[in-house]
Amino acid sequence: MKQFSDLTPSAERIVDAAEGLIQTLGYNGFSYEDVAKIVGIRKPSIHHHFPSKMELGAVVAQRYTHRFREALLHVEGTVSKAPARLRAYADLFEATYEKSRRLCICGMLGAEADSLPQEITAQVKRFFSVNLEWLTTVFAEGMAEGSLKSGHSAAELAEAFMCTLEGALVVGRGWPQAHGPRRSAEVLLAALAP
Repeated sequence: MKQFSDLTPSAERIVDAAEGLIQTLGYNGFSYEDVAKIVGIRKPSIHHHFPSKMELGAVVAQRYTHRFREALLHVEGTVSKAPARLRAYADLFEATYEKSRRLCICGMLGAEADSLPQEITAQVKRFFSVNLEWLTTVFAEGMAEGSLKSGHSAAELAEAFMCTLEGALVVGRGWPQAHGPRRSAEVLLAALAP
């Protein structure tokens, strides 16, 4: 399978188009014809880079996970306290939300998991594993330093926090009055303040 780091500029444009389509329509909602229209090429050119839609979808999820992981490393390197790190994490979701109420790639793919090829669901699981591991560490540090307080474990808080943000994207898309991920994060963090 192709790796996102091996993409040519042409293949990168195809992945960019597929990413936007997945965020708005889901994996099962787009075709190579849709990608061809966005990129301005013919379908055979897409097949040259990505012989199967499965491979394209897996590369989209792989690249998204890599970018998200880089963003988490940036937060670690620039933000010291756990509550501020968690706000910065929520801002990553908010940035996606602000792009025409798009959804997280892996959240959208997770909703379609039962109908996706195993290669794509493996990438989705990797995304959630990376996020939960990072969040668990942040919650544990916050409870250890006293900036967060809860009777729940760090792992339980991590899962609840991530699920809240993913859910805020979905609800915000269907209910225009919703406040989005940042507001949802603030409500949860206020409840965890010592």
